[in-house]
Amino acid sequence: MTDLRTQAEEIHEQFSDQLDITVEDVEERLDTLVNEYKVPVEEARRSVTNGYLDEADMERDDLGGGGGGNERVEIADIDTAEQWVDLTAKVTDLWEPRSDSIAQVGLLGDESGTIKFTKWAKSDLPTLEAGQVYDLGNVVTDEYQGDYSVKLNRTTTIEELEEDIEVGDDTVTVEGALVDIQSGSGLIKRCPEEGCTRVLQNGRCSEHGEVEGEFDLRIKGVLDDGNEVQEIIFDQEATEELTGIELQEAKDMAMDALDTTVVADEMETDTLGRYYRVTGPTLGRYVLVNDLEVLDDPVDAESALIKARSI
Repeated sequence: MTDLRTQAEEIHEQFSDQLDITVEDVEERLDTLVNEYKVPVEEARRSVTNGYLDEADMERDDLGGGGGGNERVEIADIDTAEQWVDLTAKVTDLWEPRSDSIAQVGLLGDESGTIKFTKWAKSDLPTLEAGQVYDLGNVVTDEYQGDYSVKLNRTTTIEELEEDIEVGDDTVTVEGALVDIQSGSGLIKRCPEEGCTRVLQNGRCSEHGEVEGEFDLRIKGVLDDGNEVQEIIFDQEATEELTGIELQEAKDMAMDALDTTVVADEMETDTLGRYYRVTGPTLGRYVLVNDLEVLDDPVDAESALIKARSI
């Protein structure tokens, strides 16, 4: 069975009760996008799914995981967006939502670490209590600047458990020379749609298509301590602290040059080859920088560049 056929069957299962479509109809749409227009399979799936959502007058949150059930995972294993999973986790923190569309926002934790959660107001789910352990079924993963989170939607199931969890600490401290600033760093644009923070590629969001986009700053870098390398991500606040370049200044630089790449080039000039100590949570293969310290011992920039090219 081809991958497209499998994808088509899973999409068909999600819409078979709402739309009069066949697996062959779905597969034909996927095949046109993938083989005629050379769209990546995952983006083609999102596009076809969005089309059927419009036809059925449904919201994405109305969909379940599909495809024969969800995998039960530990929080530290979440490293992919838009996956439907089940969790057993403790609510370790709650804070005030900044939007009326959000009912609750906070942190969930298990033995492997913590992760942010968002519960949508329209989901009409029961209120989660700080310190309580829950079995959460059918939550969907999301990602922002390498930071993964989960969303609770109207298909999510919530069961209180009479047990406690010792929540693990996934914060680490690493140090080394910044030997590489990766592609996708500097001045970027993100999707402006509510709840979506994906980085645009050529003005397109993989979820919402062509959008205007909102500017943001980030650095995806590599620290080398002489023995091993660690990939790290600086969000806007950490990037401004690291480089001294604020968002408005970066936008002005790009406008003057008619080229956004000048921002990353300037950041590389100011930071590459210097030594840093960073602290933050591990997110897949990345460390998200929460705290930054510039160390006194810069490494030789030329050797750093040579090592960066070999990565």
